[in-house]
Amino acid sequence: MSGLIYWLVVGLIAGFLAGKVMKGGGYGIVVDIILGILGGILGGWLFGLLGISAGGGLIGGIIVAFIGAVILVWITRLIKKA
Repeated sequence: MSGLIYWLVVGLIAGFLAGKVMKGGGYGIVVDIILGILGGILGGWLFGLLGISAGGGLIGGIIVAFIGAVILVWITRLIKKA
């Protein structure tokens, strides 16, 4: 997959899963993709900081992005409540 399409697919999957796991219906496809992509950046940074490797490939990317997206959804819901 080309780079942009790869990250859009990973972002969509991670954002969608994060929205479902966090007991919500998500924020819509566009915001789910954005949260997933930003979650991938956050997750990659956190995993690197902790010295953890999720492995390469699509599954590893989805796992890292999913964890980052869950953190971002949690933060956005905290801000939304305030």
